[in-house]
Amino acid sequence: MLPEAYDRAHGGTDNADTGLKIVTDGAAYIDLLLARLAEAGEAPVLRYHGEDHSAAAFAGSIFRYARALATLGIGPGSLVALFAPNAPSALAVRYAAHLLGAAAVYLSAPEAVERRAELIERMDPQLLVLFPETSHLCPPDTRVRIGTVDLPKGGQSVPLDQLAAKASSEPMKSVARPDDLAVIVSSGGTTGVPKGSCRSFAAYTAVVRAPSPKDRRQLVNGPLAYLSQVLVDTTLLGGGTVILQDSFEAATTLAAIDTERITHLFLVEPQLFELMDHPDVSRRDLSSLRMLTHIGASAPPTLRRRALERFGPVLAHVYGASEMGLVSLLSPADYDLDHPALLSTAGKVLPGVDVRFRRADGRLAAPWEPGRIEVRSPALAEGYRNLPEHEADFRNGWFRSGDVGFVDRQGYLNILGRVADLKLADGTGANPTLLEDALCGLPSIRYAVVVPEESGQATTTRWLAAIEVWPGMVPDIAECGAVITSRFGPAFAATVAIMPVDRVPRTAQGKPAREAIRQRASRQPQFHS
Repeated sequence: MLPEAYDRAHGGTDNADTGLKIVTDGAAYIDLLLARLAEAGEAPVLRYHGEDHSAAAFAGSIFRYARALATLGIGPGSLVALFAPNAPSALAVRYAAHLLGAAAVYLSAPEAVERRAELIERMDPQLLVLFPETSHLCPPDTRVRIGTVDLPKGGQSVPLDQLAAKASSEPMKSVARPDDLAVIVSSGGTTGVPKGSCRSFAAYTAVVRAPSPKDRRQLVNGPLAYLSQVLVDTTLLGGGTVILQDSFEAATTLAAIDTERITHLFLVEPQLFELMDHPDVSRRDLSSLRMLTHIGASAPPTLRRRALERFGPVLAHVYGASEMGLVSLLSPADYDLDHPALLSTAGKVLPGVDVRFRRADGRLAAPWEPGRIEVRSPALAEGYRNLPEHEADFRNGWFRSGDVGFVDRQGYLNILGRVADLKLADGTGANPTLLEDALCGLPSIRYAVVVPEESGQATTTRWLAAIEVWPGMVPDIAECGAVITSRFGPAFAATVAIMPVDRVPRTAQGKPAREAIRQRASRQPQFHS
């Protein structure tokens, strides 16, 4: 989520400079968005597959979809779920639901059909909306009412696009109420069925009303289920333009920055590292880029330095999660080669965000002492959807994360890793990011991801290191073992297995797929370091 201080660092301006004349206290974000679109008129606000979509045309589609949803009984208290592509129609359906005072959730898409089925059951929507790009994600025998966009009518499904085509595009008044459920943000589901963190209209409006420059050109090529929806909303509310791509691919991303004059881009770390190593980096004009922010996975200092060398002083790093929003920012002012020690940190805690650290014995940690991270923030979710067993994660306005960290004497947040991972490394001084940094410092290795084995069986191997080598090079297992031994000692090195891969498996979000790495290790020989 995007607090005001974060967006100022991303080229935003003070409220007086945004041109958003229609802001009134207590207005829901959907009202502000529609007022902004009315103000923009025929100016383009979305660009999709090379085609511009004007503010007026986009607003008209929202009103038509709202009338279509209303005929299906969608209104306050309803939940509309979408398996959504990065398309204007998917945005319009979500905004239409909010116009009617209903909640909406962009569902993440776990690979296993059983997990998708459980996710739908947990969300318990009144309507599930499918598109041509996503209809295959719907589990068979789904009992939820189905709405479709640009799909042939089949079974009991309702063709929303056809209903909308017959509806009026005249403006409608929003019935969104501040305390009603508005947005559920789906987690990545890397450790099981994705969770959905809930926010009211008031809470979500506070998140997306951050100042944003009117000339912002935001490239969105990550699934809308995650932070992308916030980036879209913030950009449109500020009067900027959103360029939608179907998914991340390094060459097309670099081409878009060049030809579309992208100013803002948000990537998870594996995507950043793939982008910076692509040969088109030196062939494309990237001068329009003001901010390239990365989040979501470990970011070894060795790879951050390489990114700085490739992209220059436009990099920023943030720490956060769907439940707690953004917590900290390493801004471009600190993210440079003149501050090498800071390249292992997650930056300064954002204004308005409180962070504390809890020791394993339940007591709060002393200053500069590591502990489990707990966060209190205006962007904090109000809990999970239909997960009462996780109510303890949200207590007295604080969220208990699964990460361990500390704030150092200079005030920078350091993330040591997941609680479960660090238990395995207890007493060694190691964590996955440090292991990855050691491996990525070798001349043959382009990228590495380290995960605990978690096989549930007695074994001397506790860590799996999936490594990608540079094209034309051969993995040197002995070299890997030597650098781990020199950093962490021979006893720890004996617990690490090296697994060369052509490409580290990724989740739909673009993060390293931890379970897929383990499954691959069960089928592929590994070499002890």
